[in-house]
Amino acid sequence: MTYQHPTMWVSIDCLVFGYDVSEENLKLLLFQRKVEPFAGQWSLIGGFVNENEDLLAGAQRVLKTFTGLDGVFLEQLSTFGKAHRDPGGRVVSVLYWSLIKLDSIQKEVVNSHGAGWFDLEQLPDLVMDHLDMTQLGMEQLRRNATTTPIGFELLPEKFTLPQLLRLYEGIYGKSIDDRNFRKKILATDVLVRLDEKDKSGSKKGAYKYMFDERKYHELKQRGYHLDFSIK
Repeated sequence: MTYQHPTMWVSIDCLVFGYDVSEENLKLLLFQRKVEPFAGQWSLIGGFVNENEDLLAGAQRVLKTFTGLDGVFLEQLSTFGKAHRDPGGRVVSVLYWSLIKLDSIQKEVVNSHGAGWFDLEQLPDLVMDHLDMTQLGMEQLRRNATTTPIGFELLPEKFTLPQLLRLYEGIYGKSIDDRNFRKKILATDVLVRLDEKDKSGSKKGAYKYMFDERKYHELKQRGYHLDFSIK
């Protein structure tokens, strides 16, 4: 039996967050649409779900198409389905979000799709409800930062505590007390201090750290509540 129903399409949109260590800010991956509607305007990366394709497989395909990456953090976040959200037709969009390390992407793949990284504070106008999607993703990112360690997906293998602090400040959009941050982040016991220093910022330098991957994933499963507003 075949359902008799007006045509409706299902699409995937992906919020892809990356952290630029050199510029110390969070970025969002966007691309310029090549076809109507909204040709030439900026959009989250995405595409339609194929007829025999699971939603997650579709999201993984979209992410790999635009970044060259697979096997990275990718999670379904929400669904956007207002009747007239897309002037091209009746389209329901399933929103996924991902956290990636900027130095891990294949830049030539990103560039080939007319995509680029934008500071979250300086986003261009986005099509349809993609700004709402972005705001929802930032809210989720802040919740995750409070309850689970997230740096592993965004920072390079070796990093300093000031770099980790700047990441959290970028996520929360505000300054965090340095001593309070160090005390609470070290108390999680997921960081391993190395006998290496980054002296790019001062002669004394800052020790480099790595995540203890086993403890990191155990803590991620267990969760915690990390509130840097309370000393």
